[in-house]
Amino acid sequence: MRILKVTGPAVHRSILHSRAVLHSRARSQSPYNVKAFSRRLIDWQKVHGRHGLPWQGTRDPYRLWLSEIMLQQTQVATVIPYYERFLARFPDVAALAGADPGEVMRLWSGLGYYARARNLHGAARRVVEAHGGRFPLQVDAVADLPGIGRSTAAAIVAFATGEPHAILDGNVKRVLARHAGIAGPVDSSAVIARLWGTAQSRLPRRDVEAYTQGLMDLGSTLCSRTSPDCGRCPVRADCVARREGRTDELPGPKAARAAKLRRAVWLVVIAGGRVLLEQRPAPGIWGGLWSFPAFAEGMDPREACASLGVAPVSIDPLPNLRHAFTHFTLEATPFRVRVRRTSLAAGEPGRRWIGMVDAQDAALPAPVKRLLATLAPEASRSGAARAGTGAGSRAAPRRR
Repeated sequence: MRILKVTGPAVHRSILHSRAVLHSRARSQSPYNVKAFSRRLIDWQKVHGRHGLPWQGTRDPYRLWLSEIMLQQTQVATVIPYYERFLARFPDVAALAGADPGEVMRLWSGLGYYARARNLHGAARRVVEAHGGRFPLQVDAVADLPGIGRSTAAAIVAFATGEPHAILDGNVKRVLARHAGIAGPVDSSAVIARLWGTAQSRLPRRDVEAYTQGLMDLGSTLCSRTSPDCGRCPVRADCVARREGRTDELPGPKAARAAKLRRAVWLVVIAGGRVLLEQRPAPGIWGGLWSFPAFAEGMDPREACASLGVAPVSIDPLPNLRHAFTHFTLEATPFRVRVRRTSLAAGEPGRRWIGMVDAQDAALPAPVKRLLATLAPEASRSGAARAGTGAGSRAAPRRR
């Protein structure tokens, strides 16, 4: 068999082009470029990133853990006052572990995603019981605590020790998917695996805290979900999404899920300036918080009153309200129920009467607080005197 030798200018140009492509690919995967990505991000964060936040400048894993949990699905501006109040009341993990669950939920009330508060309390108890009250500083041990995933555990340890650990929260997924051009549903296992690999490969050896904070800052500011500010991005020069005009496409959308709607009937039972509340079961939606007695859709309000052991003087419908949760929307049909003072026995454990004026400081979900705020002026006029409301009355604790 003869081997034909093909020569000529065209072949020579083809060989040079192939070598250039291979060289470009090698450069894009080289440690130099990985270092360049992290260096640009670190330099940017030190000048343009977020500084002076209450949980920055510390290596206390308890404070870092508290901030990371509160920042999940919640904006920084919203978290700051909750973080400061929570820390003032529970300055260390032992104080949180020994706290009453109701007090924990009260301080968390309004921040949303209430399973975070229950897990936070449970994790504090685990730290005391299993780790002698010393917060662990190994990623696997931190991730084993209730309510802490791989990325959150890595962030806590990275900030507390300066050790390089990859993180992958929602903002970081967006930054890496765009910069590396990783397509596909962002919640698919294949895409998640590629993103973790990318995150791990780009870790610097030094300035880990600034790099980790820089990834978070970039994703929450310039590399936003819509209308990213690519012109000011420190890694724009080699960003695949910017170069190919795919910032709207990357990261890929999550797999579509059918929207769910749940309906319920609420009884807003009022007497003498107080409202009857019941504690939501945990785990579950608003678990551990106090809300209106709730019944299945279509429940006759008079039958619902009878089941509570209250005798209504009047029952009036209030406007329906909707509240969106992560996986469904709740549509509540509230009824304002006026009762006589002689019917103020809560009847069962897990129920209590609370003064309308105390509602905003109690452990109530935000929609319940908003509804009560609209009724408070009327209730205060009709029940200025709140004495003699029955032996079963008990007000919810106020903030200290």
